[in-house]
Amino acid sequence: MESIGDMRKKRYSRNRIRRSASLIARAWGDLRYSWHALDKGPLIVVGVIGLVVAALGYLMQSVYTEKARIQDLACLAFNVYFEARGEPVAGQYAVAEVTMNRVASGRYPDTICGVVHQKNWDPLRKRYVSAFSWTELDERPSREDETFRQAWAVAEDVYYGRHVPTLKGATHYHAAYIRPSWARGNKPVARIGSHIFYK
Repeated sequence: MESIGDMRKKRYSRNRIRRSASLIARAWGDLRYSWHALDKGPLIVVGVIGLVVAALGYLMQSVYTEKARIQDLACLAFNVYFEARGEPVAGQYAVAEVTMNRVASGRYPDTICGVVHQKNWDPLRKRYVSAFSWTELDERPSREDETFRQAWAVAEDVYYGRHVPTLKGATHYHAAYIRPSWARGNKPVARIGSHIFYK
């Protein structure tokens, strides 16, 4: 049998629940009334403006991303074309790989175009020299050139990860007929066509 104290506690608890429910119901009713009585014109205008601004922001971001993607692909394709157009397809993939490995290394610019157009100070020539010499020229291939189309296809395969890397992170290469000073002491990881590649 329940004690009088327990019965009072239960009654008090039930009364509190009823009061809370009553307050919530009243607040909900007030809120509904306020909403129906409110002039919704300004809210609708603000909502529409917010949606338009959000849509424009998304559109601008998409356009910027697409533009950056096309620029990166173009820089990669130009590099493949000018550095390896006379090479076998494997050699073209290798040049594209080196470019991407530099982007990922943390020791070079973090964009493809940044890597391709990077310049370093040459104390012998007393001027900044491009990492890839073709970038100092104004020459550009025709988009209709079959060799350039091949270079673009190679660039797309490497850019989108459709090509399985074969160079173990190589970031340098040189033509086999020269011996640059930086290559001394470095172990080559591959020779493909007329290029020797180094990590």
